[in-house]
Amino acid sequence: MFLVLPYVCLGLGLVCIVLTLIRTMHMFQLNSYKMNVQWNWLKKNAGKFRAQWMMLPLAGLAFPDSAVCHVVLSVLFLFFIPFLRPPQAKKPLVYTARVRRMLVTAAVLLVILSGVAVWLGEPFNYLLVCLGFALSPFLVLLVNVLNQPLEKAYVRYYINDARKMLKSIPALTVVGITGSYGKTSVKYYLNTLLRARFNVLMTPESYNTTLGVVRTIRENLRPTHEVFICEMGARNVGDIKEICDIVRPKYGVLTAIGEQHLESFKTLENIVKTKFELADSIPADGRVFLNDRIEKRPTQPFATYGVAPDSDYAVGDIRVTRQGTSFNIRTPDGNAEFRTLLIGEHNVVNLAGAIAAAHSLGVPLDELKAQVLKIAPVPHRMQLIENGAMTIIDDAYNSNPNGCRAALKTLGMFDAFKVMITPGMVELGARQEACNCEFGREAAAVCDFVALVGEEQTRPIRRGLLEAGYPEEKIFTAGSFNEAMAKVNSIDSEKRKVVLLENDLPDNY
Repeated sequence: MFLVLPYVCLGLGLVCIVLTLIRTMHMFQLNSYKMNVQWNWLKKNAGKFRAQWMMLPLAGLAFPDSAVCHVVLSVLFLFFIPFLRPPQAKKPLVYTARVRRMLVTAAVLLVILSGVAVWLGEPFNYLLVCLGFALSPFLVLLVNVLNQPLEKAYVRYYINDARKMLKSIPALTVVGITGSYGKTSVKYYLNTLLRARFNVLMTPESYNTTLGVVRTIRENLRPTHEVFICEMGARNVGDIKEICDIVRPKYGVLTAIGEQHLESFKTLENIVKTKFELADSIPADGRVFLNDRIEKRPTQPFATYGVAPDSDYAVGDIRVTRQGTSFNIRTPDGNAEFRTLLIGEHNVVNLAGAIAAAHSLGVPLDELKAQVLKIAPVPHRMQLIENGAMTIIDDAYNSNPNGCRAALKTLGMFDAFKVMITPGMVELGARQEACNCEFGREAAAVCDFVALVGEEQTRPIRRGLLEAGYPEEKIFTAGSFNEAMAKVNSIDSEKRKVVLLENDLPDNY
């Protein structure tokens, strides 16, 4: 029995290391495989790895009886295993080719670790296992560094292959879409509008990174496609230029620019510079469609859209009901009235950007009116859902100050008992606390009840609400979304409830 104990201890230690690896690999994927983002996540979430840190002092202990040592460590590892199992995730780990390659490298490292532990014998075997487990949160970073040469080779191959496919369809028109917010909505809207006349391919869901765009091209582009709508996301300066250098867009839509991803961009100036990388890539015979709230102007030909009266595509007379929205647009070809199932002024402005682009690509206004009626709300982006005795405005996708402001404005248009459920905003760097506090002050002017999800994260929102004179008894702090929704369901109200779901933090938060 005593001969088996070291191997039992080693096996249980390896199980704990593997479980930690899977958890951190999941976060690495959610953090876009960015080393600096993962490192910051590890620092912010150090408390989640208490089990690993506990093994550091144990690794330095010398047990007089090695059998006792192995028993103690085995019991500890067994105790830790249930807590290390991956929790239920909103977006589970996807075992992509890259993840599989990283797991193979990690497996090789663990085999080497096991072999060294067995070869060293006591007491170094348990010391090595303890250290391995204590350092396991950083294993994914080590694996990524080791795989870098291979990953770069794969990326070069995929990008070159995508470029060849695009060149093989010279008549293909590429429309790039970017902005701090609204780009996914505009992409879906424009896809519907252009389908009136063209065979269209768009990047699916939130495939807005370089590799997401490349994957879309390699897997879905066909010679019969006439238009490629390419959403372009960014977290760092140069990200959009990298995509533009591959797809070479003829047209570009800039939806809006605001405070988002400030942790990586650092300044609003860097955000503006990055978003305008799309405008800078548009050729002289193309055009940029620019939200009129963006003050900077491109050197390329452009047209503006929005609520400003002097916009090239000027929106006016917006009327919102539970059934949708009606509005007018003054265009270079005259005025046109539209009806849509979408709600909210910012959704109408985004729709105006799609209308401007589609109209410029040759779709007449009369055809656009019919297509606008076909547009369905994009899931989790101001999506109106009738749910029994309440109406839900699902705006759960990653939020930002301007988006929150627009959502509250829309909520305020309803004659109802107005409720907001939110965990607050993230990825705003040094501005995060101030922005969430201001969010609370703005919510105080609109909401009849506010349910906050997560005590620590939402503390600035609560402070903003109270500073604005909002009654404390109308604020509820929940530990989860389900708890918040249960509280809202329990509230009696003479008026119909309209519940705004503003933001839903991903698993890495």
